[in-house]
Amino acid sequence: MDYYAFYTGQCFDAYTWLGAHLEGERAVFRTFAPAAAGVVLLHGGRELPMERVHDGNFFEVWAEDVRPGDCYQYRIYRPDGGYTDHCDPYGYGMELRPGRCSVVRDLGEHTFEDGAWMASRTDRRQEPLHIYELHLGSWRRKPDGGWYRYDELAWPLIEYVKECGYNYVEFLPLSEHPCDESWGYQITGFYAPTSRYGTAKELMLLIDRLHQAGIGVILDFVPAHFAVDDYGLARYDGQALYEYPHRDVEVSEWGSHNFIHSRGEVRSFLQSCARYWLEVFHFDGLRMDAISRILYWQGEEARGVNGDGVRFLREMNRGLKHLCPGCILTAEDSTNFPKVTAPPEYGGLGFDYKWDMGWMHDTLSYFQTPPEERLGRGHQLTFSMHYFPQERYLLPLSHDEVVHGKATILQKMHGDYNGKFPQARALYLYMMTHPGKKLNFMGNELGHFREWDEKREQDWLLLDFPIHQAFFRYIKELNHLYLTRPALSRWDYQGEGFAWLGCQKPETGLFAYQRQCDGERLAVLLNLSDQARSCQLPAPDSVELLLHTDWRRFGGSTPEGAAGKPLGGLLNVSLPPYSGQLFRM
Repeated sequence: MDYYAFYTGQCFDAYTWLGAHLEGERAVFRTFAPAAAGVVLLHGGRELPMERVHDGNFFEVWAEDVRPGDCYQYRIYRPDGGYTDHCDPYGYGMELRPGRCSVVRDLGEHTFEDGAWMASRTDRRQEPLHIYELHLGSWRRKPDGGWYRYDELAWPLIEYVKECGYNYVEFLPLSEHPCDESWGYQITGFYAPTSRYGTAKELMLLIDRLHQAGIGVILDFVPAHFAVDDYGLARYDGQALYEYPHRDVEVSEWGSHNFIHSRGEVRSFLQSCARYWLEVFHFDGLRMDAISRILYWQGEEARGVNGDGVRFLREMNRGLKHLCPGCILTAEDSTNFPKVTAPPEYGGLGFDYKWDMGWMHDTLSYFQTPPEERLGRGHQLTFSMHYFPQERYLLPLSHDEVVHGKATILQKMHGDYNGKFPQARALYLYMMTHPGKKLNFMGNELGHFREWDEKREQDWLLLDFPIHQAFFRYIKELNHLYLTRPALSRWDYQGEGFAWLGCQKPETGLFAYQRQCDGERLAVLLNLSDQARSCQLPAPDSVELLLHTDWRRFGGSTPEGAAGKPLGGLLNVSLPPYSGQLFRM
């Protein structure tokens, strides 16, 4: 490790020197604790004093009889004689709660066999990117209610993802966290895969198998804040080290500590951690949580831009794109901060994609509105096209939209039980044909009615009901169309890839647009009102109806059939209430 780079926030490999590293049956333990009066390693009932090394800010000890799976902690003494036992900030493993110890891991135990995937992966900018977001602990549970191991989930997950038509999965945070209800966003062990689902080796095996099946893997990464538990990063060396020393910005809105990104050592900790997950575990990308809290003080634009936070994101992304070719970096950011997806050399932050939170809120609000009130709110579905060229957006219907009294996606649709399904089918046709990459949270594809609960698996029994099975069939066919039709993804971020069609009338709930690329042209018609609509569409002699949301096999009432032959260059289309059609022109 380059010490100068570490102190100046330019280090991306701090985990290769700090932490616990095995050499045969002994190991070296190192930690950074500049304000500590002394540090002792606690291992196997032993207390081994650690020596100051380098400039005196680091502590090190070599210990005999150390094996993978051993637990350890650092007892860090303050100048007043008191001490706190901490887990290792750079530890590769941790005990399951309520345990607090770090665990020695040998990261070389698994040999990856995904070389072909790693050599050819891209950021998917001109390719389909459809992400299945899931929480590993509640996607499926064992019959006794226990968690499956990482490797046990590999084959069921692969089969399901391929059947459903997703090409990437995104896991909610997998770094060790003490509270199940935090979903992994309140972290104590940033480098430690949570032991809820097994070991580092078993996680590597899961990723390896997903890659060999042609499925990419993204990790939710948390660079803004950390858990307040005293055995974690909080006041690690007896003083504020990873957090701000100032009370007004020390704690986030979630009650966690904010990282102080002005410290080079903290920047090196975080960007080394990001590289660690990408390089050591072969994750294909990172979805970075709560970016607004890094860009602005406390996430509030009125408080002003946090210049150190901006520089941290820009330089971290620059380094990761250089060190990990083909990786995908996505920002969860709801602000209007400019150039989030522009390259750093042009003053941008260097993300590949930005979550389009405005699209998500406007779209769901529209579908929650009673039909008679929608007629004056068509702008909620057309507005995104005015700002969409400004960034490379990703359209998310994520975990945040199906919890805490918000209702599930299907529940949000206006009307009674049976009336929600046709609207949800139309919603997803709109989403999958709108420019931008896609993300859908687990359970949405089933027509889930119960809000997500991290303590329970998904309600798979819904597929025993014909109306849910039909909805599931629809989502699968729509997803596979998205993956196989280049016009729906190749020119996502080129203006000529999208155009409104003249027959649309948003004031009546009728929307019409086209997607195209390299000679392929698709037309989308949506009737989002409670009345039947019709329109004429200029069309060539040959037209193919690829999908109708109201087909009977999807739970609708329209028999399947051809699109009809255009007359005089015009195709007459009839649209039942709450329906949509996708044509190849």
